[in-house]
Amino acid sequence: MRLFFHFAVLGFSNTYLLGGENGGDAVLIDPGVMDLPLLQLIEKNNYYIRSILLTHDHKSHVNGIKTIKKIYDADIYANSPLILEYTTKVIRDGDHLSLNDIEIDILEVPGHSSDSLIFRIEDVFFSGDAFGAGSIGSTPNSYARALLVNTIRDKIFSQEDHLIILPGHGPPSTVGIERDHNPYLKRSI
Repeated sequence: MRLFFHFAVLGFSNTYLLGGENGGDAVLIDPGVMDLPLLQLIEKNNYYIRSILLTHDHKSHVNGIKTIKKIYDADIYANSPLILEYTTKVIRDGDHLSLNDIEIDILEVPGHSSDSLIFRIEDVFFSGDAFGAGSIGSTPNSYARALLVNTIRDKIFSQEDHLIILPGHGPPSTVGIERDHNPYLKRSI
């Protein structure tokens, strides 16, 4: 499997492209923008977008879908039955997907939004806006914040330190770095 990163200035969001070594069907995660550089990345690697995974339904993660759907016949996977005007294949906590020989485990992480998901693919967590390098996603109230923090601690911090975190915004990190240094997620002594 090959993994590519695309940063969109509009929304300051990260989109991830996953596909085989020699092209073919591919997966996009959180296409906030479908711009010329992303299209060139897909096409120069001989990929065809078959699947779109969404960590949650916020504009900076879904705005590129309308353009993508005009170019590719892609299924959309999300924790919401409708994204924009498109019906999705609903996925939930504990589900497992096998897309184009890519094995994906689904984890629900409510708090930032009610439909927030994290995708684990091999040694990588695609965390959307749930959390990232030294931060957590915004929440509407203290209950949602506590729910988000506790869910991350329970589901992610129980994993190995070396696992990589690729967020929806910002730079990559690892489970160990976030466990030891993220001020929002450190346990009080």
